[in-house]
Amino acid sequence: MAWKRVVLEIGMGTDIRGRDYTKVAVRALRDALWHNSLSAANALGLDVDSMQVEVTIGVTRPDQVDKAAVLAALPHGTGTVDVVEGGLEILNDEGTDGTLIASAAAIVRLDLP
Repeated sequence: MAWKRVVLEIGMGTDIRGRDYTKVAVRALRDALWHNSLSAANALGLDVDSMQVEVTIGVTRPDQVDKAAVLAALPHGTGTVDVVEGGLEILNDEGTDGTLIASAAAIVRLDLP
């Protein structure tokens, strides 16, 4: 058996005020996941918790993201989180607050023959 990529999910998250990099990362992952109802594992006779999920998040300040909090958003399976530079940060006129936009990609793998 080998781990094979069966799904790629993509999403976007925003934080209008507060510049919370973890919040925006979690929202991006939830956007990617919550618009799908994957039945591939069940259709193949596998437990949904047997999925391995590789999450990549793009934000302007990757070091400000709590990876454990992002990983906790996964409803099934086990996963890894990689946070890279990306997304957008739009500051207000004073430069004291702003809006964040994050991108997320989640690759789902199953152990298949």
